[in-house]
Amino acid sequence: MSSPPSDRRSHEGSTHVSESDSEEERKLPLNQFYPYIRCALCCGFLIDATTITECLHTFCKSCIVKHFFYSSRCPTCSIVVHQTQPLYNIRPDRQLQDIVYKMVPYLEELEREQMCNFYKERGLEVPKPVTVSPPSPAVLKRQKKDSIPQSVFTIPRELDVSLLLEFVGAEEGISNYKPLERRYVRVSGEATIRHVELFIRRKMELSPTCQVDVVCGDHLLDHYQSLKDIQRSVGEDALQDGLLVLHFGLVLPCQS
Repeated sequence: MSSPPSDRRSHEGSTHVSESDSEEERKLPLNQFYPYIRCALCCGFLIDATTITECLHTFCKSCIVKHFFYSSRCPTCSIVVHQTQPLYNIRPDRQLQDIVYKMVPYLEELEREQMCNFYKERGLEVPKPVTVSPPSPAVLKRQKKDSIPQSVFTIPRELDVSLLLEFVGAEEGISNYKPLERRYVRVSGEATIRHVELFIRRKMELSPTCQVDVVCGDHLLDHYQSLKDIQRSVGEDALQDGLLVLHFGLVLPCQS
């Protein structure tokens, strides 16, 4: 027997309300994302987002360039970006800039309008977006023939992992090593702990007899473990501001 029309309408109405409620629960206020989409120097939304490669902090391009006129340190974490040429170690972050434009309505249009007014007030021609024409088939064939592979495999961008390497100390008897100046590293998720150890050995100029123990949380890591597997298994507990934190120490090999 079918339900009475009134009951059916009541049921459909309740279903509609629950779907609406669930949709509203997924909405978040924009100010919750301010730490990720605003520049710490001007406190405005990121324009021409530019990231420091040494520590992965991001600022407006004009803001960070002006900052480097009088300082070579990151405004957020104070790490030395470069002793003499800090502009060498910054890169445009177009992916983040696209996210900012999508999250903040009319920001891109407003920025474009202000740029056009700037050039018009000075009697200058407004620069046009750069368009690159695709190469001809003959050029593509020659490039493919002459190209030399730079790595054994291609690393997808989504597998990139940002590391924070924290030195916890060395065992008594180990003293001849250099400090690790570059603690922030961006690598592929396919890299293993063995790759991390080799990086540490090279930067700290360690003796072959010195052993490097790498720990994530409470887990002593094995050489064969990949960074993406570690990040997946340990989860958010291993992350600090989006960085995978690895602690490492220097120990002497066990005497058999």
